[in-house]
Amino acid sequence: MTPADSELRRTLGVGDAVVVGLGSMIGAGIFAALAPAARAGGSGLLTGLAVAAVVAYCNAMSSAWLAARYPVSGGTYVYGRERLGEFWGYLAGWSFIVGKTASCAAMALTVGAYVWPEWAHVVAIAAVVALTAVNYGGIQKSAWLTRVIVAVVLAVLASVVVVCLGSGRSDAGRLDIGLSEGAGGVLEAAGLLFFAFAGYARIATLGEEVRDPRRTVPRAIPMALGITLAVYVCVAVAVLSVLGPVGLGQALAPLADAVRAAGVPGLVPVVRVGAAVAALGSLLALILGVSRTTLAMARDRHLPEALAAVHPRFQVPHRAELAVGAVVAVLAATVDVRDAIGFSSFGVLVYYAVANASAWTLDRSRASRVVPALGLIGCVVLAFSLPAVSVVVGVGVLAVGVVAYGVRGQQVSR
Repeated sequence: MTPADSELRRTLGVGDAVVVGLGSMIGAGIFAALAPAARAGGSGLLTGLAVAAVVAYCNAMSSAWLAARYPVSGGTYVYGRERLGEFWGYLAGWSFIVGKTASCAAMALTVGAYVWPEWAHVVAIAAVVALTAVNYGGIQKSAWLTRVIVAVVLAVLASVVVVCLGSGRSDAGRLDIGLSEGAGGVLEAAGLLFFAFAGYARIATLGEEVRDPRRTVPRAIPMALGITLAVYVCVAVAVLSVLGPVGLGQALAPLADAVRAAGVPGLVPVVRVGAAVAALGSLLALILGVSRTTLAMARDRHLPEALAAVHPRFQVPHRAELAVGAVVAVLAATVDVRDAIGFSSFGVLVYYAVANASAWTLDRSRASRVVPALGLIGCVVLAFSLPAVSVVVGVGVLAVGVVAYGVRGQQVSR
């Protein structure tokens, strides 16, 4: 295989990269994460959203600076390896792949739960197979489908906001930003809400497939994050104004319950369709990002080298995509991983902690180091503010990865 055969084709512009980021962030997270975050944070939900947004912004800027310096596939796996050493890059890649593979299965099951609850696992498998096929066909097809999905989801969310805020049952008094559950509850809510912000990593992992990446990626990441934050604030305020923090915390389908409480039950089926489409968008982008990180780690032989192959016609890491799709399909068929949101957040926060530490080492002014320092501290605090089960499982999975790294090191030295 020649170097040209193993390289990906640069076809995405700024708009395409922003859409991929939006498709990753404005997905099922906003439909699913609000309720557990409200249970954890109570009246401090909006404060938790603000904390999550600040940490996400720091992570996004660190990722953007690094992506401009290293415009190749792999994201923080590459940045950690180049700036901190091989082990830290590996730890970031391991955290991303394991956490996001679980998220893929969760999103697939979310599609099944909304489309056909009685056959949720079957629908989930079908969704994984279909979207893996789309990704296999080339990055431009993925970007086009993501545009459609983002447009549909934004239209549904806009309808929810208008209906809730325009109803006679909307009450600004329910937006109390006190700390009924204390600072710990707010931080736990922020950690859970971070799950819904984490998609901008997908832009960085596509660094080898965008045109003029040193200019495109640093512009696309903050743009996508800014749009997402504006949407989330509008939705959170609208839903809280109708349900309040207690009602929102008890809701099984928060946005559907909100429009029903607002007196427009006819919009509930539309919200359910929007949730399913949003989950599809998240799943599409997740498979895209995990396969690119798998490609980068396979190139360095931390994963089987065969996964580093790039399709000669479609210019995608086809074996990595098929492997990721197969693992996700098995998980979606056999396990209920909707409780993996906390674990996924833990893994992603570790991933971004490495990104911020890597950005700290860049040759930048002392003032600009405030951003990665704040991001690193924020990631560590939020990671260990998550539910205890998520933290324990997350640490255990990271330990398995560290052991695997050590075993591989011994084999190489022999």
